Amino acid sequence: MSPANTAPPTADPAQPLWRPGADRVDRAAITRFQTWAADRHGAPRLVPGDPAASYAALHRWSVEDLPRFWQAVAEWFDVRFSAPYETVLADRSMPGARWFPGATLNYAEHALRAAEDPARAGAPALLHVDETHEPRPVSWSGLRRQVGSLAAELRALGVRPGDRVSGYLPNIPQAVVALLASAAVGAVWTSCAPDFGARSVLDRFQQVEPVVLFTVDGYRYGGKEHDRTGTVAELRRELPGLRAVVHVPLLGTPAPEGALTWDDLTSGDTEPVFEQVPFDHPLWVLYSSGTTGLPKAIVQSQGGILLEHLKQLGLHSDLGPGDRFFWYTSTGWMMWNFLVSGLLTGTTVVLYDGSPGHPRTDAQWSVAERTGATFYGTSAAYVMACRKAGVHPGRDFDLSRVRCVATTGSPLPPDGFRWIHDEVAADLWTASVSGGTDVCSCFAGAVPTLPVHIGELQAPCLGTDLQAWDARGEPVTDEVGELIVTNPMPSMPLRFWNDPDGSRYRDSYFDMFPGNWRHGDWITLTSHGGVVIHGRSDSTLNRQGVRMGSADIYEAVERLPEIRESLVIGVEQADGGYWMPLFVHLAEGAVLDDALRDRVKRTIREQLSPRHVPDEIIEAPGVPHTLTGKRIEVPVKRLFQGTALDKAVNPGSVDDVELLRFYEGVARGRSGGTA
Repeated sequence: MSPANTAPPTADPAQPLWRPGADRVDRAAITRFQTWAADRHGAPRLVPGDPAASYAALHRWSVEDLPRFWQAVAEWFDVRFSAPYETVLADRSMPGARWFPGATLNYAEHALRAAEDPARAGAPALLHVDETHEPRPVSWSGLRRQVGSLAAELRALGVRPGDRVSGYLPNIPQAVVALLASAAVGAVWTSCAPDFGARSVLDRFQQVEPVVLFTVDGYRYGGKEHDRTGTVAELRRELPGLRAVVHVPLLGTPAPEGALTWDDLTSGDTEPVFEQVPFDHPLWVLYSSGTTGLPKAIVQSQGGILLEHLKQLGLHSDLGPGDRFFWYTSTGWMMWNFLVSGLLTGTTVVLYDGSPGHPRTDAQWSVAERTGATFYGTSAAYVMACRKAGVHPGRDFDLSRVRCVATTGSPLPPDGFRWIHDEVAADLWTASVSGGTDVCSCFAGAVPTLPVHIGELQAPCLGTDLQAWDARGEPVTDEVGELIVTNPMPSMPLRFWNDPDGSRYRDSYFDMFPGNWRHGDWITLTSHGGVVIHGRSDSTLNRQGVRMGSADIYEAVERLPEIRESLVIGVEQADGGYWMPLFVHLAEGAVLDDALRDRVKRTIREQLSPRHVPDEIIEAPGVPHTLTGKRIEVPVKRLFQGTALDKAVNPGSVDDVELLRFYEGVARGRSGGTA
């Protein structure tokens, strides 16, 4: 990553919050890529002194000439094709695009390339941190040796290309080794975090029928040990296709009967053998949140993920050798897979296994300091929690190596941008990014050569023809529209598992605008090239024809110190009316009296829209989330439309089922005329 040489930020709210200096722009990998691609592939040349115009031209070329762009990415990053490709893009239809037919390669081989350099073999590939915040390194040579040993043992167990290998593991080095060893063999990796209960795990793993299961005996979180031996026993009983279970003794307990031990499988000194597989060979299966049924089992390819992540991490995130990449995540979220792909760029990957706020709210900033992170990613919710808790990262920690703070999971509110600028560092690249598990990447987000505007993602990503469409399917600018991608991306799903005719896949993304990917978010593309995310379009608030995303409501309401978190829904009534309640989880000591209700309504009326003032403000004991931390809006809405709780939501997909019973009770009371 380039040094943080930036122009001084301006206090004028009409101007960018941050702008990269000329030296940083010149050093950025994306700048060097554009110069090289102009010479080799006909990309537009840099516009002297105008990084925004340069990026706009490069982006336009990247979506208008997809084959040349992705060929350039493959060459720039020296992708090793063991068999050559016949063409870059044989069929660009969606779904069904065929990328690099004829080519063979291996993702794990690319992830371990840095170990081939004698000068880097002893440097850390991984830094593992738990709640003690004491980093423990795994060298590039050590990682390569463990992957080689485990891959050989998997083959000895009969694991072959296409077999599924599963991990019930936290964010620890063993999970990375198991993923890479599976990819080296050509097996298909899939994982769940150990805070998932047995039913949630089985809803996922039973779909793909793994032949090997890696498990821990438990995990540590919030200063406590959480035993998982009973859950593991249930998984073993309910996954009849397992040929082997591998025990990782995180809490120090002996392996259960019939299980293999991690150390026995990784103690060899074996050079890894990388199975050369077709470009579209499955790499892993990720899962949707599954709030209203079985989670979608999303299959992505070795070659598609390799190219997409090289582009996203090497160009957009500006990562390379010498960087340290930390993103707070778990193995149950696509950001873990994205984090591991930092290895593709020769970057040291920081694995934090623990609570985001233990022993104090500022824990993640402590990890960033202790590991020397240069690129630190977290959730927008964590940033806002730090703001509310009065955390002062720039004052309390040495974050001088951090060049970028990135956020995802939900839109980063404008106050979050300001807080990072004021409390972390004024001279700091802030990157709010948005994409999805569905593509395991970003549609829009980080660009190291562009300015940062408060409340906006910097730009659509290269190779992604991102548009906002109105209800007629017409592109709009500076207006709210559906998030649409009009050309294929290499990391789009090959298919969903157990969806033989592809109907569930098509219905998920292509039902509204056939041939174009509709993601289900409301966005605005600004006239200066930025992107604003407004929240999910399937939970949009539509009052008298005026649409607003729920994220806009949350951003305004949660500025009030009395409001810890909120949830808003809009329910169409049988008589043609529209009821819009706002549920609020209050901060400790706060009281929902008439004065606070008036302040909430006034805040929404003055800052957003008088049409979107809630009909009722209801105190709630909490806000329900998916297991990956996203607010559950649509299932709550379904409760108020009369759907039974067991039909409205998959209980195994939420963090607190009992909390949903509160909303169920309010819904019943309302239907009975008592609410």
